[in-house]
Amino acid sequence: MSRRAGLRLVQRVSSTRAFVKIAPHVFPAVDRAVHRMTRGRVLPSARLLPGVILTSRGARSGQPRAVPLACLHRGAGEWILIGSNFGRPGHPAWSANLLRHPEAEISWRGETIPVRARLLDGAERAEAWRAVLEFWPPYATYQSRVRREIRLFSLTRR
Repeated sequence: MSRRAGLRLVQRVSSTRAFVKIAPHVFPAVDRAVHRMTRGRVLPSARLLPGVILTSRGARSGQPRAVPLACLHRGAGEWILIGSNFGRPGHPAWSANLLRHPEAEISWRGETIPVRARLLDGAERAEAWRAVLEFWPPYATYQSRVRREIRLFSLTRR
């Protein structure tokens, strides 16, 4: 199977309801464990999609919260985070954290980078959403399953 065919298969599988039920419980836990054991050098899910470990402060607790996330790296110190929550109804907790505390840090390819988050809206969000769908088409399926607008954040290096 070619890499392209394999990618299409993974995209199809990641759009299924079964994947949405299982993935949120498995992938983040594996990513966190391997990332910790390799001291930030390896993020298993990043073999498929570019990814970061986002560390932000909890919206209510103020305590550090680390979560592995797929991202769209736009170069020049900008990353787009997609609050798809695997197509589940509510916004992911990390997005509320960034709304309350926009200064955070990411682990990107073994480097810890301080960032500032900004929720995208309007034309800027529309342009980013087109890029996100080109990057990973299953996000359209996730959006079709929820009534909320999937949040997109731009992270820029501080």
